[in-house]
Amino acid sequence: MNRRNFLSFAGGLVALSVVPINLSAEDYRKLKPTVWEATTIDDATQALYGVKEVIASDLIKITVPRINSSGATVPVDFETSIDAKTIALFQDANPESAVAVYEVSPYDEKKYAVKIKMAKDGLIMVLVEGRDGKIYMAKAGTRVAAGGCEG
Repeated sequence: MNRRNFLSFAGGLVALSVVPINLSAEDYRKLKPTVWEATTIDDATQALYGVKEVIASDLIKITVPRINSSGATVPVDFETSIDAKTIALFQDANPESAVAVYEVSPYDEKKYAVKIKMAKDGLIMVLVEGRDGKIYMAKAGTRVAAGGCEG
């Protein structure tokens, strides 16, 4: 009898695990196309958030290698403890500055690890739109070694 109850319960869990969950996500490429065409971080920030004034914050941590042997895959880790609405990643080494925009719920762990391409040495910037309406920022520089010799 217990085995039958267990199998019924397990079967119900399996059935629920394949039911698609309706998630709400904004397509920022369609919603704000000028963000993805902006050639500077300031222009992209203006297009995304409508402001150029940002507040430097030590509550945003960016980890990026000081020197990368290849610009093809530059690892960028970033996190924040700010109560965020959106988190955006930008760089200034390529023609278009915007890399990604993440919508964040109050319950999300705001910790990310991505790899981006960089054509040359540059600046990585993370902007956090707080639920308080303010825009917070942190930045880190990185170098791309010419010819892959890490020099």
